[in-house]
Amino acid sequence: MPPIRRTAAARGTRAALAAAVLLPLTLAGPVTAAAAAAQTAPQTAPAQKKLPEGLYGTADPEFDGVWRQSLTLLAQRTQHLRPAPAAVDFLTGQQCADGGFAAYRPDVAKPCDAATEDTNATAAAVQALTATGGERKAVDKALAWLKKIQNDDGGWGFNPGGPTDANSTAVVVGALAAAGERPERTTAGGAGPYDALAALQLGCDAEKAERGAYAYQPEKDGALFANDYASAAAVLAGTGNGLGYALEGLDVADSGKDEPVKTGACVADPSPAQAAQAGAAYLARKLAAGGEHLPSMTGEGPDHNATAVAAIALAANGHRSAAREPYGWLERDKSTLPWTKDNPAALATLILAAAAVDADPGAFGGDTDLVARLNATGPRPTAEKPATGAAEMDEESSDDDGPGVAVWTLLGVGLAAGAGIGLLASARRKRNA
Repeated sequence: MPPIRRTAAARGTRAALAAAVLLPLTLAGPVTAAAAAAQTAPQTAPAQKKLPEGLYGTADPEFDGVWRQSLTLLAQRTQHLRPAPAAVDFLTGQQCADGGFAAYRPDVAKPCDAATEDTNATAAAVQALTATGGERKAVDKALAWLKKIQNDDGGWGFNPGGPTDANSTAVVVGALAAAGERPERTTAGGAGPYDALAALQLGCDAEKAERGAYAYQPEKDGALFANDYASAAAVLAGTGNGLGYALEGLDVADSGKDEPVKTGACVADPSPAQAAQAGAAYLARKLAAGGEHLPSMTGEGPDHNATAVAAIALAANGHRSAAREPYGWLERDKSTLPWTKDNPAALATLILAAAAVDADPGAFGGDTDLVARLNATGPRPTAEKPATGAAEMDEESSDDDGPGVAVWTLLGVGLAAGAGIGLLASARRKRNA
């Protein structure tokens, strides 16, 4: 049965809840009512316990500790930085015995409450730990947990057993791809993640302006309504990438593509690639209509986070020029930097967007060093030492048991990691030198 269309006026409480939860800046959908209320309510000043060593940011990490840490490590890797050992240790220390991650564990000596583990924190941690290298055991445990809780429609909800949503499914796709797996081969009930996303995409029967968009979740009556953040996340997943696209995708064969976004004919049963292109066309239309940014779901002001993720998604689809438009808006908008204040995840998201469009996050808006600001929120990373030339690179890597192995280990990527991220980063350095 084709999805039932719903107008903006009829979106009801689901849109209000999604808007409230998405304000902080995650790929996550609704967590709990308490979490949503805490994120939007006026904050008092309770006694602040000492935060753990290695954590980025000073704000209460209850709802985003693992998420902001993961995005920070990913952003640092796009800038050829080795995350501080304490930062990686904090993240690995947050993992539960069964492989999953909660949003934040204040006392890692206590066993996890399985009900607090979530797909978004777990998938983000997989992406970050794959990028840092040397943590394959933790990555494999997390992937096993994600596969164990996959819904029978092929997707994932925020918490184990929760209904599938586009955002959670997208971030898990990013984790699988980052770890070197083919997301479409991870199935449950005979369905994979792209099947789950397809069920959430507005198709040929939708209004022309909304075709290609993704809903966060269907309404109780099966109705779908366009959700900009869900659309950006799902489009990125449709390309087989995660938020670390700048690490995973810049050096593949088609990385130099810069094609205009085309709407094309509506396809009744699109492939994942066709679905991603339809979603990209929706994003391009919505960005253009909004002056190159996406509006917040409350209708009050812009959504900087969704706009940044849309830039990454468009770049991953081979629309580099189109991706630079929303990134340029982020640089020009006077409210962007205030959005990042005391917010490592916001800074990291901007850096990831900059890397995706080949912009310099060290000169954001002309004179702001986003990387320095991010690094100042926690333990400082160290710079990688690039090879001095092709001959030296060939000599160092000519023997698997020789100095070449040490070089890749220095880059933070052991052979066991299997992700090839160090090679991609090195190739990008040589290309941009």
